[in-house]
Amino acid sequence: MDLSLVIPVFDEQDNVQPLLDEVRAALDGRFDYEVIFVDDGSRDATLARLRALRSGCPRLRVLHHRRNAGQSAALLSGLRAARAPWVATLDGDGQNDPADIPALYEVARGDDSLWLVGGWRRQRRDTWLKRLSSRVANRVRSALLGDATPDTGCGLKLLRREAVLQLPRFDHMHRFLPALVLREGGGVRSVPVNHRPRARGVSKYGLFNRLWIGIVDLFGVMWLRRRAMRVDVTEDD
Repeated sequence: MDLSLVIPVFDEQDNVQPLLDEVRAALDGRFDYEVIFVDDGSRDATLARLRALRSGCPRLRVLHHRRNAGQSAALLSGLRAARAPWVATLDGDGQNDPADIPALYEVARGDDSLWLVGGWRRQRRDTWLKRLSSRVANRVRSALLGDATPDTGCGLKLLRREAVLQLPRFDHMHRFLPALVLREGGGVRSVPVNHRPRARGVSKYGLFNRLWIGIVDLFGVMWLRRRAMRVDVTEDD
């Protein structure tokens, strides 16, 4: 298998089928792949609709959290279950474009040092407040962590599964994946991708639940970076 897709969803009942249709249009005939939706304790019909879609799509796998555990937990559940060496992640709101996945995959295959290829939403299709808060957060994070990544919040990423599963795990870690990868000596690259306005459903994030949690986590990741241990070991013949 070439590629696993992991898509965390929480109360996205109207987005799962259109998103799956787009994934199939982008990847069928190009990759041997699987699609793993991780339902993170949805309260609507998301899980029921995913289960109904399985009969028409043998590539589809459905994981389910009994309670909402957050996006990082859902991503980790999907990564553990994935069968391919490379895992693409997408947000479940339909704003990421699955048609960008092949370009990220080609970049990753061309450089063995890369552990993460991230999407870069150069033209965000969000409200002005969300764009402003993201711009400020990215600049502060980049200055303090030196992760050389212009858009860590983009849900579209390509991850080397085995390497990423070795990273420190904590709630909200998905916001800091580039810094965590660099801490372990892996390579990171950003690729411009398409971004679309949300067409269905409502956002689960606001300014304040991103801001305060992000500040606390930022200092935690700074602490982790300062205490990284990387040692080159050789054994005598």
